[in-house]
Amino acid sequence: MASIKLQETKNGRRFFQICVSRGHGKAPYKTRWYWPDGWSKRTAEREAAKQAAAFELACKNGEVLNRAQEREKAAQEAAEAAMLKTVAQYANGVFMPTKEATFSENARSSYRMFLDRHILPTLGNILLTDVTPAMITKLLVDFQKAGYAHATAVKLYNILSGVFEMAFLDDSIPMNPMLKVKRPAPRKGEQAKEESDKALTVQELARVLSCVEQEPLKWRVYINLAADSGARRGELCGLQWSDIDWKSGAVTIRRNLQYTATAGVYETTPKNGKTRVVDIGPETLALLRQLRTEQAATCFSKYVFTQDGTVEPMHPQSPTRYFKKFGARYSIKDFHPHKLRHSSASIAITSGADVVSVSERLGHSDTAVTLRMYAHANAESIRRAGQTVRDALKAQNG
Repeated sequence: MASIKLQETKNGRRFFQICVSRGHGKAPYKTRWYWPDGWSKRTAEREAAKQAAAFELACKNGEVLNRAQEREKAAQEAAEAAMLKTVAQYANGVFMPTKEATFSENARSSYRMFLDRHILPTLGNILLTDVTPAMITKLLVDFQKAGYAHATAVKLYNILSGVFEMAFLDDSIPMNPMLKVKRPAPRKGEQAKEESDKALTVQELARVLSCVEQEPLKWRVYINLAADSGARRGELCGLQWSDIDWKSGAVTIRRNLQYTATAGVYETTPKNGKTRVVDIGPETLALLRQLRTEQAATCFSKYVFTQDGTVEPMHPQSPTRYFKKFGARYSIKDFHPHKLRHSSASIAITSGADVVSVSERLGHSDTAVTLRMYAHANAESIRRAGQTVRDALKAQNG
C-alpha cells in the first residue's frame, strides 16, 4: 500500500510525498502532490489519498519509472532526437561546415545566400527523412515562377542536390529525394544561353574598343587589358604595377579581389590557386604607361586600377556597374566584364590557337573546362581547318 507523508519545500509550500514500495533493497517509486492554497486539511488529505491510490495502480501496471529508468529513457530520447535532424540543422551543422573547408569566401557566401533566402525558409523546419521529391519540385517551380533566371534555378537545384547527396552518403537519410527531381528547364520563352552568345565576334569586339576611345583613360585601359589578357574582373582589380613586366610586355596574375556582404573586399589567389603570366600587346602596354603617368600626378598607388582620387584598389563590383552603363550608351547587349574574357578565348581558338595554350592563358584548372566552355569556338576552328585542306587541294588542282 502507498504511504503518504506531509512535507514542506524550502519556501514553505506544502505537499504530500507519496511512496510505493518496489521490494526489499530497492528504491521506492515516488511522486508529489501539492496542497492547493485555500484547501482545508481534511479535503487535502482526502484528495492525497485518491492520488496515492491512482499512483499505486499506475506502478503496478508498469506505467511509472524509477529515477534510473527515467534517466535511461531521457538518454535514449536524446540520442533519438540527435539522429532526427531537420534540413536546417543538417545544412548548418554538417553540410556548410564540410563545404567551407574547401570553399572560397565567394562560394561560401553564395551557398549561404541560397540556403538562407530560398531553401531554409521553405524546408528548414522539416526533418530530412520527411522531405519528399514533390516538396523539392514545388520549391524549384515556385522559384522559377518568381522570375529567377534559368541559370539561377540550376544553381539552386545543384545546392539542393549537394545537401541531400551528402545526407544520403552519411546515412542521415535512407533515400536521396533528388533522384526523383528533374533539373529545371528554361521557362517558356526563356532560352538558356549558348556559350557562343556569351562571346563577342571579332567585329563586335573591335566596335567595343572603338567606342571605349571616348571614355576616361582608366576604363580605356581596363577594357583593352581585359580583352587582351582574358583576365577575370577581380584579377584586374587586384593587379599591381609591380606585376607588369615592361620589357617583355607581360603581366603576372597573382591575386584576385573579391567582395561579399559578410567579408567586404578581400584579396585571394586566382581561381585555381595558381599564378600565371599573360603576354599583352604593345598598344595595351602603351595605355598602361599613360595610366601610370596620370595616376602619379594625383596619388601614386601600388594598384593599377584604383578608386578615383585614392590609393585604394578599384572595388571588384565597379566594373560590372560601369560595363552596364557602357553597354546602354553604345547599344551593346548584355555587356559585362566576363564577356570580354569569353571573347578573348573564343577569338583565340577560332583564329587557330590551341586549346591547351588558351586554357593556360585563362587560368583554367584543366583543358576540359576550356573545351566545355568554348566547344563552339573549337568547332569553328575545326571547320576552318577542313576548309584549309580543301582550299589547298583546289590550288593544287588548279
